[in-house]
Amino acid sequence: MGRAFEYRKATKLKRWGTMAKTFTKIGREITTAVKESGPDPKANPRLRVLIQNAKAANMPKDNVERAIKKATEKDQEDWKEVVFEGYGPFGVAVLVETTTNNNTRTVGAVRSYFSKAGGSLGTTGSVDYMFEHNCHFKVKSKEGLDLEELELEMIDAGANEIFEEEGNIIIYGDFGSFGSIQAFLEENEFELVSAEFERIPTTTKKLSEEETVKFEKMLGKFEEDDDVVNVYHTAEL
Repeated sequence: MGRAFEYRKATKLKRWGTMAKTFTKIGREITTAVKESGPDPKANPRLRVLIQNAKAANMPKDNVERAIKKATEKDQEDWKEVVFEGYGPFGVAVLVETTTNNNTRTVGAVRSYFSKAGGSLGTTGSVDYMFEHNCHFKVKSKEGLDLEELELEMIDAGANEIFEEEGNIIIYGDFGSFGSIQAFLEENEFELVSAEFERIPTTTKKLSEEETVKFEKMLGKFEEDDDVVNVYHTAEL
């Protein structure tokens, strides 16, 4: 299934350790989506996806409705998505996705995590080119589905990798194909389980056990920060 698939199998992408962290992350993403395109899921494709992601994460419906309502209030804090790039210890490229209502606070924290680990915060574009920006959909499979026929149809919609796994259809495509893939799945009445964006490194750097310990210590600092949504890197741990 290709290099990207093998990378996903070999690398344990960090997942949030508590439901509270997950709910905070999804809540902020919902707030951002509502501010950008409005509170009506029917008219806001990104919001529809996030509501489904919340359901898959067992986030209470009340929490979702509260996040949507808060986003429409005039005095609601302005959350923005900001991506930081830099190098961690041992020359490993690191890309950090955040959602913040105080950019000064977040920049200071991210810079300190890099510098204390012996790395440095870079400028926009300094490491982004080392990652493929993709989208990932998971939908329920259908009885009697012809996967090969579906694959041909979905390639036209922008997908580049499709396979079946434990009763679900997994679809990967380029970042820019998110909207067209989502539209195809909705038009053909597939039941969405979840949808996410991801970044796959085009090159990786192997670390020793001792180096891995130090690098993971830095990752831990990022993951403890409530402003941090995702961390991607080029290290082979």
